[in-house]
Order: sequence, then C-alpha cells, then structure tokens
Amino acid sequence: MNIITANQLKTKGVSAIQNNLSENHELVITVRGKEKFVVMDMKHYNYLRECELDVALHQAKIDYRNGNYITENVEDHIKRITQ
Repeated sequence: MNIITANQLKTKGVSAIQNNLSENHELVITVRGKEKFVVMDMKHYNYLRECELDVALHQAKIDYRNGNYITENVEDHIKRITQ
C-alpha cells in the first residue's frame, strides 16, 4: 500500500493521489507521521461496499435460519428500538 504525507497532498494536490492509485487500490495519507486517511478509487470502494453487503446478507440468512429474529408490529418495534 502506498503512503503519502498530508504535506505531499497539499503541495501536489490530486495528482499525488492519481499517481499512487495507478499502482495500488488504496493510498494511505499520513498526518504528522501517523496513518490518518485512506483514499481509493470509486470502483474499488464500490467493490468493498458490495462485500460488506454480501456479508450482511449472509449473516441475516444465518439469523433467519437459526430463528434469531423478532416478529412484531410497527408500534412495538418503535418502542423496542427507542428504549
């Protein structure tokens, strides 16, 4: 994973990001020597979001299969989640 400093980003702008993302999917930006941000292109971000949604769907199917869910009306649901 490539790393650039906040100062490099400040001086070189978006071109610093573009140059580094052409080689890797992700770019870490450091601030005062500490990893602070990750930048990635939209294609990779969308891929990661799809992975998250796949995991959530898989977990929901497991919960449903194991009976780990609640059937209730809207009023009871609102009461339960706002307590």
